[in-house]
Amino acid sequence: MVTSIAVFLETWEKEEEATLRILNALTDDSLSQKVSEEDRSLGRIAWHVATTIPEMMSKTGLVFEGCRDDDPVPNSAQSISDYYQKVSKIMVAGIRARWQDQTLLEKRNMYGEQWTIGETLSALVDHQIHHRGQMTVLMRQAGLKVPGLYGPAREDWSQFGMKAPAI
Repeated sequence: MVTSIAVFLETWEKEEEATLRILNALTDDSLSQKVSEEDRSLGRIAWHVATTIPEMMSKTGLVFEGCRDDDPVPNSAQSISDYYQKVSKIMVAGIRARWQDQTLLEKRNMYGEQWTIGETLSALVDHQIHHRGQMTVLMRQAGLKVPGLYGPAREDWSQFGMKAPAI
């Protein structure tokens, strides 16, 4: 659980950068990539990651205008990335301006349960990481290069003069 605004903002900055690396590697054509007809498309998952920021923050009392998850998925990968950047910046500015470390201990109704705001921020980060993992699989299926996030991607090993680890 997040217990400090400073720690959250430091973590968010790194995770936002990682998410943007994924979003910025998407193409308009890749947005329709799915594992199966019953599953979300790459574009729907990317849009969900972006729209979850204002949705979850509104439940904490940090309300700002934003799109909803059930709004149509944009046809442009750049539009999704731009929207993600916009709501992330608004969220960070709102946290800096309105919250203190003690705010993180306040409880709010989150999906029928009582979560502290610190738990909600942790869940927001974990949610984003979870869906980035899903997006990387769909990116591979769509023929896109996956950026390395916590270490090199398969294609990046050659930059270190090494072969990618065996499968």
